[in-house]
Amino acid sequence: MTDSAQGLAPADVPDGSSTGSVEPFRASVTKPGIDLGIVMRNPTEMLVFYRDVLGLDHFLSQPMPLGLGGTMHRVRCGDSVLKLVDLAVKPEKHDATGGMNGATGLRYLTFFVTDMDEILARAAAAGHAIPIKRTTARPGVDIAMIADPDGNWVEIGQTYEV
Repeated sequence: MTDSAQGLAPADVPDGSSTGSVEPFRASVTKPGIDLGIVMRNPTEMLVFYRDVLGLDHFLSQPMPLGLGGTMHRVRCGDSVLKLVDLAVKPEKHDATGGMNGATGLRYLTFFVTDMDEILARAAAAGHAIPIKRTTARPGVDIAMIADPDGNWVEIGQTYEV
């Protein structure tokens, strides 16, 4: 049996290894974007960065669910939502910063915009590190990386006609 969408046998993966006997599955996703939670160490600076520097729509602040204490601020980017979490008791441990080379795991977010230069200027004026200046990733796509106040890297992309 093959997966008609991918043409792969159930245990095949692109590198030729096997996943065992797991059958392919395609989730019935109900929303075109994703929601991603970021637990913050610097909540005020983080909200200002995502709302005022990147220009994302801050549409809701609410008490944290599950009895965790604190506040969740939601900012919108297209159909996706960043949940900026300010816990009442801050975790002692935090992830390594430094983008892709800093550690394994979730390392950066990407936003595609039409006004990259303005965002980079606003980030620089606000004192945010820009570890990767605007550069061409491939023909028709420029990228840059900005560090948010907690050290998470945010990739800004902009497409153009080649």
